[in-house]
Amino acid sequence: MKVVAESTDMPVFERLKEDIDVILEKDPAARSRPEVIFCYPGFHALLFHRAAHAAWHAGFKFVGRFLSHIARMLTGIEIHPAAKIGRRVFIDHGMGLVIGQTAEVGNDVTLYHGVTLGGVSLNREKRHPTIGDCVVIGSGAQVLGPVTVGEKALIGANAVVLSDVPPGVTMVGIPARQVMPRDRTGSRDEFAAYGIPYGDLPDPVERYWKA
Repeated sequence: MKVVAESTDMPVFERLKEDIDVILEKDPAARSRPEVIFCYPGFHALLFHRAAHAAWHAGFKFVGRFLSHIARMLTGIEIHPAAKIGRRVFIDHGMGLVIGQTAEVGNDVTLYHGVTLGGVSLNREKRHPTIGDCVVIGSGAQVLGPVTVGEKALIGANAVVLSDVPPGVTMVGIPARQVMPRDRTGSRDEFAAYGIPYGDLPDPVERYWKA
């Protein structure tokens, strides 16, 4: 799975409308477009990232890093300017979220506060995760290394993902283990807040020791 770079041919205002609409869709606390525009740090962080990303790929790498640093100070969200972020990404709350240099995030992804898409290598290579479309990553979850998280997967709060995740599954625990499939028959409207589906969720540690 390969996440393509951000599209540059989409009209700016159409892209902004998408960003605002997805927040109104996924956050019941959001009451209006002006509230999203002025009061949602995840929205602000994505705006800064697009400017930083454009500067980085135009060769103005210091400008890109400086813009991402300003965004971090204002929002508490740190996104490296080289990271690739897809469309309709929703960063909910966002404080403490970190997205590393070679990370790739697909379309319709939801990321909560405290999430890290981090690297575990010092080599100048692909060392951060690739996140597929329609993935939800719960608060405090850590996805580490050049792993791939398949589309429509759910990563539960505080899970630590160290290996590839198949499409459409739910992962919880430290290290993260698969506990149940996610319904993959629908569209991106099927949403599981914090990466936890409704209903009973078995304890993967208990199941591991009983096996």
